[in-house]
Amino acid sequence: MAQTASDRIVITVLGENRAGIVAAISKVLGETNVDIRDITQSIIEDIFTMTMLADMSSATLEFAELQKTLADAGDAVGVTVTVQREDVFKFMYRL
Repeated sequence: MAQTASDRIVITVLGENRAGIVAAISKVLGETNVDIRDITQSIIEDIFTMTMLADMSSATLEFAELQKTLADAGDAVGVTVTVQREDVFKFMYRL
């Protein structure tokens, strides 16, 4: 299947640094067949930030279900997870 802009999503994670954040988020993506295309993270003092670009063209969940599942995974490790479609993200931030 050809990839479209709406198949790509931007995932942002923000919160206090602790072990297991990347594992919790990537576990959900792996279990739902979402392909991580790019990832960046940084820790400034104890503040953890991560941004991922992912392809959900083969995902086993619909977009809204994936948003909820990732938000729940983030809650479990004490971070906030936001998921947006790439085209919406680019429009909002005029990249």
